[in-house]
Amino acid sequence: MAINLEDACTPSNGAAVGSELDAAVALFRSLSDGTRLAIVRRLAEGETRVVDLVAELGLAQSTVSAHVACLRDCGLVEGRPQGRQVFYSLTRPELMDLLSSAETLLAATGSAVALCPDYAS
Repeated sequence: MAINLEDACTPSNGAAVGSELDAAVALFRSLSDGTRLAIVRRLAEGETRVVDLVAELGLAQSTVSAHVACLRDCGLVEGRPQGRQVFYSLTRPELMDLLSSAETLLAATGSAVALCPDYAS
């Protein structure tokens, strides 16, 4: 399954890069948004509710909910209902190992990624 470039969580019917790479492409696209990375980092500290993420990130509830839904749909986050609230947490602690490795790689490459003409913001 290929992933739509506009939305990391929406499947596309386009040509796949290669079935063995599709899952990795989807994973990295799901993490390619700064808000989603901030949510993942916060969830690494422990479970939380969308209302808490809204207060911490200073974003609209609908925006935070959409990003949490993306992470949930990608299998990276799960919700635990408690009464009328849902507490979200990371499904896999290995995700933090991946992000730690990415930070190490960024430190080693310096500003090369930030200066990339195609993908830098």
